[in-house]
Formats: sequence, C-alpha cells, structure tokens
Amino acid sequence: MIEITKFALSYKKIKMYRTHSNGELRLTNVGQEVTLVGWVQKTRDKGFMMWVDLRDRYGITQLIFDEDRTPKEMMEKAKTLGREFVIQVKGEVIERVSRNSNISTGDIEILVKELTILNKSLVPPFTIEDETDGGDELRMKYRYLDIRRNPVRENLIFRHKVAIEVRKYLSDKDFIEVETPVLIKSTPEGARDFVVPSRMNAGQFYALPQSPQTFKQLLMVGGLDKYFQIVKCFRDEDLRADRQPEFTQIDCEMAFVEQEDVLNTFEGLTRHLLKEINGVEVADFPRMTYDEAMKKYGNDKPDIRFGMEFGELNEVAKHKEFSVFNNAELVVGIAVPGGNSYTRKEIDKLIEWIKRPQVGALGMVYSRCNDDGTFKSSVDKFYDEADLAKWAEITGAKAGDLICVLSGNTDKVRTQLSALRMELATRLGLRKPNEFAPLWVVDFPLLEWDEESKRFHAMHHPFTSPKPEDMHLLDTDPGKVRANAYDMVLNGNEIGGGSIRIHDKATQALMFDHLGFTPEEAKDQFGFLMNAFEYGAPPHGGLAFGLDRLVAILGGQETIRDFIAFPKNNSGRDVMIDAPSKIDETQLKELNLKLDLKL
Repeated sequence: MIEITKFALSYKKIKMYRTHSNGELRLTNVGQEVTLVGWVQKTRDKGFMMWVDLRDRYGITQLIFDEDRTPKEMMEKAKTLGREFVIQVKGEVIERVSRNSNISTGDIEILVKELTILNKSLVPPFTIEDETDGGDELRMKYRYLDIRRNPVRENLIFRHKVAIEVRKYLSDKDFIEVETPVLIKSTPEGARDFVVPSRMNAGQFYALPQSPQTFKQLLMVGGLDKYFQIVKCFRDEDLRADRQPEFTQIDCEMAFVEQEDVLNTFEGLTRHLLKEINGVEVADFPRMTYDEAMKKYGNDKPDIRFGMEFGELNEVAKHKEFSVFNNAELVVGIAVPGGNSYTRKEIDKLIEWIKRPQVGALGMVYSRCNDDGTFKSSVDKFYDEADLAKWAEITGAKAGDLICVLSGNTDKVRTQLSALRMELATRLGLRKPNEFAPLWVVDFPLLEWDEESKRFHAMHHPFTSPKPEDMHLLDTDPGKVRANAYDMVLNGNEIGGGSIRIHDKATQALMFDHLGFTPEEAKDQFGFLMNAFEYGAPPHGGLAFGLDRLVAILGGQETIRDFIAFPKNNSGRDVMIDAPSKIDETQLKELNLKLDLKL
C-alpha cells in the first residue's frame, strides 16, 4: 500500500499542469522554477526578443523569450502563438527590467525554458479585453469567450460571494436549505407558465415553477420551521433589462412568525450583505405604506436616495380657468433642483421625452423659480406670482429650481411623473451606485381589479393573508382590504417581496371565492394545500429576494444580464446554443403532440 501511494503521488507530480497561477508570483519568487498555464492575451515580437502575456482567471504574467537564452526551436514555436492559444510554460522567475504597476505580477517575468501548446485557437470574433470591440449580441453568441473578460468574470465571482454570504447568514439563523420540485402543476394565477409535456401521461403537462410558494408552505406544515433555497424559477413573460425568462430567487419561509419577525430577519440579511459585500453600514431602514409611496413617489418601489417628492396641487391649481387642470383628476408636480438653469430648448426636449409612448403624457406645465424670488411659468396667462408661490411651497421648490407639473387620471399621472422623476435624477447624477437606501413598503392592497377580466386578482398571490382588521371588508368592499404583505426596495428597485400566509382552510376558501374560483376549481388546483391546512398548519410567512437583481444592485448596476453566466437576449433566446429550437418529429410523436404550422 505504501508503494502504491508513493507511485500515485509521484504520478500526480509529473502530471501537474501548473505550480502557480498567473496572478500569484512576486519578487520573493525570483530564482524559482515554475510551471504556468493559461491563454495568450497578446504577444510582442521584436525579432531577437519576444514577450507573451499569459492570462488565467487570477491575472496576467509576462513571459520572455530571447535568442541568447532561448533555444532556436522554442523561439520559432513561440512565434507561432496567437491570441487565445492555450499553453503551458516552464521557466525561471526573474526580475523584470521594465516594471508594470498596473498588474499584480508587474515586478517579475518568466524566462521560458519549455513551451507546450495545449490547444490552438481561432482568431476570436472580438478582443478579450476589459474594453472590447464586441457588441452585446456578438458577445452573447460567444458567451464562453466573453466570460474570459475581467468585467464579466468578476461579476460572476461577485455573484458567488453574495450567494455564499446569504447561505452563511441564513444557516447561522437556523434556516435549512431544502430543494423543491422543478416539474410541478400549472395554476391559473400569476404570470404565464412554461409547460413541459409528459410522455408517460399523454395529453398532460407539468409546469416549471414561477416560485416554490406552495411547497415552502407545505414545509412549514411539515414542521421544518425555517426554510430557504437559492432556486431557479421560470416565467413566460415579456423581457427587459432586469428580467429573464429564468431567474434565481433566495426563497425563504418561517413558521410561528408575524410580519415584524419576518421584516427584522431579512432587514438583518440585507444589512449583513451591504456590510460584508460593500463595506457599507446602513443606519436607517425606513418603512412606508403602499398608499404613502404612491402619493409621494408615484410607484411602490421608490428610490429614496434623493428628494423630488410629489406635491399635489389640486387645491391651488384648479378653478383658475385653465381647463387642462380643471378637468384633471389629479394635478401633481415635482421640484427639480437647479432646474431653472435649463434653457427653453432643454425643457422642450424634456416635454418630448415624457410624450413618448413609453411614458404617455400629453404635455407638461412648468414654472421657473428665479434667484430673485420671482416666478415665471408656461401658463402665466392663468396663474399669477401668488399662485406659483403656492406651487413652490407644496413641491418644496427653492430659488434656482424648476417645477414640473403633470395632470390627468390619478394612476396614470403618478406613473408618468414617477418616470420623469427617475429620468431627471439620472440626468442630475443623483442615483449614485455606491449609495444604498433600503426601504420596506408595507400594507399593499390584497386585491386589484382587472378591467379586462372584470374580476379581482391577488396583487401578490392567492395565499397572502389579509390584515386581520380588514377581514370584515372582504364581502362589502374587497378593494380596500390591505394585505399582510411587504416588499423590500433598494435604490428604486424591488429586490424582494413576501407576506404572512393564510394557514387555515376556511380563510383560504374565502380568498379563492373572491378571486373567482368555484369550489370545484379551487379543489382541483389547490386541494393538496387545503387538505394540508386541516392537519395542524402553523401560522407562517416569508419572502423571496430576486438574487439576479440584488447582485446587480450591490454591484453598482441595474442590468442583470452581466451577472448571469448564460443569459437570454431580449427576445428570450439563447443565441449561443440557438434555443428555443424545433424538436424532431419522433419526439413530438412520443409526447403525443402535433404542431399546427399554419399558426
């Protein structure tokens, strides 16, 4: 046995690809014989002397070949090297004559004694450098090459660090990580499901989970008490910069808790991540009701790193013979700091911006707050200085500011002014990526009315508990019932949301009834959950963070794609592997499917 072990160790030593990484060697290593591997970043050939930058995940080390110290055949071999060739070199660490302070190994170089080409490479379709010449679609097609670039690789390592810290924090709080099924049952609530045909059950389909919601509730019924999972979820919906058809959640649930317990636990997780990942201590973690958020900021995920709170102007802007305001449900404005410096041309461009279909405003009224305390508006025909002074008071405008006013249907105009507020903040540099302002938004409506289907839908999901004090309104005024629900907002982005769940059959049946389910439909879709509630289900609640978005924001960005190893494009396609794609006719027959190509 001893002889076998010695042989194994000896064999391992002989076959070792490298002794060090390309970011490791320093002046203290001078004189050592080392073996390095990696990709050729670039070559510099002076004829009698040649340098090669060798790159791996850890950094870059410069290699040197010269006619005096390098055998002729190796020199010739080195001259055949191209970008992205995979090579192994053996040589001596020597002190570098011309040092490079931009890289960690910039004081040394390797005098190469042996060179092995492990694999050749075609010329890459774009340069593998921090600032590349490849466009988004090209880099996504060759994503495996894009990952070699520092920014993408560092984003993926950053994501790993966040996930590790999440697991550490939750494990230390006695949460247990449990995997839940990926092939589940399709349900009518929420976004569209991705469905998977069953070969063994002809004509029947699985769905990919939009969330492990019912399973994590069943784990609470099972007595696990605290559960979490970093889990893939799927939604067949339109895409944008912060949305992918498959995404990752930090999914959590706790038994025997009230809302305050959940908020404190995950406020703690957020503080932990900000401190460990970003080195930021968060002093304040405010809470705001849904109604307050909509009134002050026009949306339920406000960015509170800057001001520009809404000022409602109905009382001081109506009844002045200006029909645009008089006919509006809501007149509302914001004060833009320093905005009085905008030229008329710049303001006109701003008005064009809000008239775009993506925003949909019909126009904008504005008032300048001059340095001398006077006001000048685009509607001076209808409003005098005293009126405009009241606008300034309500919006908090000061000398040098610009007041922007929109009017119309309450919900629409709030959404439009919210878009304008965020755009102006971006232009003014107020959305600083290294500043973090977390926020809890609470007391959401339990139900929202859908004009198309002419019925109520759950604002979160049908398992959300109503506020106990609002239960009596379910039959008389369901639109006013508040949910025992909460969202975590960070820098104007919803990064997580959850609720205290319904845990008894009678309340759950009542909820299904208000959502338009017949008793038969409720039993067919969720009978398993209703049955579980009859076997001693504990009070429970939880939430889920969107890991992709959370990582992007902690990384100082809002676009999630570069923090995902192999993302889809805006059409939901993986252009690298060309998916989705057609499947073979034989597979269709096995699945008992027939495609109508006329569609």
